[in-house]
This record gives sequence, C-alpha cells and structure tokens, in this order.
Amino acid sequence: MLISKKYYDVPSKLDNGRPIRIFVISPNVPNYPQAKFPGVVVFSEIYQVTGPVERFAGQIASQGYVVACPSVYHEFEGPEPISYDVEGTDRGNNYKVEKAVAAYDEDATLTVDLLISLDNCNGRIAATGMCLGGHLAFRAAFDARVLASVCFFATDIHSATLGKGKTDDTLIKVRNGDLSGKGELVMIFGKQDTHVPRAGRDLIRSTLEDANVTVSFLEVQAQHAFIRDESSKGRWDAALTRSLFSFMMEVFERTVARDLGPRSNDGKEPEHVC
Repeated sequence: MLISKKYYDVPSKLDNGRPIRIFVISPNVPNYPQAKFPGVVVFSEIYQVTGPVERFAGQIASQGYVVACPSVYHEFEGPEPISYDVEGTDRGNNYKVEKAVAAYDEDATLTVDLLISLDNCNGRIAATGMCLGGHLAFRAAFDARVLASVCFFATDIHSATLGKGKTDDTLIKVRNGDLSGKGELVMIFGKQDTHVPRAGRDLIRSTLEDANVTVSFLEVQAQHAFIRDESSKGRWDAALTRSLFSFMMEVFERTVARDLGPRSNDGKEPEHVC
C-alpha cells in the first residue's frame, strides 16, 4: 500500500503552549478518498523520530494504518532527529530525566487526540515503541482509547526511573489496577539486553500477571535496540525484527483493524483436553 507523509504542530498545555510536532504517515489508496483506517502511535527512542523510527512507522502505515510519531523532546529542542553518536546519546538521556512524566503522558494524549480527529482514521487506536518509546507505549495503554500496545525493549519500567526526579509510577499504576480490563499488552525483550536485566524483566512480568493484565511476554535471543536498522552498534537482527513485526501486526489486526464489539469475559476456564 502506498503511503503519504505530513506533520502537525499541536499546542501543549504543560509546555506553555509551545507545540509538539507529530509526524503522520498515512495509507494512500488511489480513487478511495474517503477510506478510513485504524491509528497507531509510534513512540521513538531517545533520539526522536530518526530514519529507523520513520521506516518502522512507514512499514506499519503500508499495512493500512494511520501512524503518528510524536517528537518526544519538544520542550528542549526542535523536532529534528538527534544523532546516534556519543553526544546525541548523552543529550537524549539527559532530556529523558529532565522531562516530567506528566509531560510524556500529555504527549501521548495529544497524539491519540490528533489521530482520532483525522478524517482518514476510524478512531480505533494502538501503540508501539522502542526503548524509551517502549515505556511510553506501555503508559499509553492506561488510556482506555488505546486497545493494544506492543512494547519493544521498554526501559526504566523495572527501575521506576523515567522522567524528572527518576520516580515514575508506571508499575504502581499497574498494581492499582489501572490496566485491568483495558487493552492488550505485548512486552518484547532481548535476553541479552543490558538495559533491562533478568530481574527487571521478571518484576515487570510478575507485576502484570498479578494484576490480571492481558499480556504476552516475549523474551528472545537479542540485545537492546535489535530492531534499529541504522547505528545499532552491531545489535540489529533483521530476521528477528521481521518475525516480531509480523507478531505485532497480528495483534493490531485482531485488536484494532477489526471491530469485534465490546469485550466480554464469561469467566469460563479453558477445558483441559489433549
């Protein structure tokens, strides 16, 4: 499916009205000007909307989704991508803990609001992201409008260190039931990921399961940033990325590409059969 690209500058309340730039990539189906598609928010790494993030978003859009990519650090600089070099990495990591968690949440809300307002979006929304963006996609799931979130190697959830003060409440909200009865969640981690060690992954998994969240938890043979097809520092695994992209699209096709009506839990346990 062909795609088209544009951007919107949306005022933010928590940043004194300064706009957040949201890049939107849409399916382009000739001769069908009134076509409508589900929406997907793609949250970026600490480097904002780089080439790898845009290509990842474009692949989703080409499957028939309106994709929105917010510029995560609009409080500090323009929407241009941050370099993957040492200086850019340090800058992105510094911004990550200077920005308030409430501001991250506002960005997510504004992005979902924008998608729903677009004429070519049918209002059914999913989210995904990688690294910092994986954590933001996780938090986006607290919004009942987000029907599925697929989180790639989400950082700082286990340590509760996202945002200013390094004291986020992500797992606290899970324990308080803020994800219970909401959309489907998928967590994907590399078992060689030095950013999220085994103990951290175990904490995330047990917290989600104890809270009865609908979650799939995948641990694969990979390092951090294994889906980044540029400047991955030797960690990109193209074959694994392709496989997990297909897994993600199955989740999106099942949860937002089709309207199955409201979810109903009949309380029945699966029958034990061979």
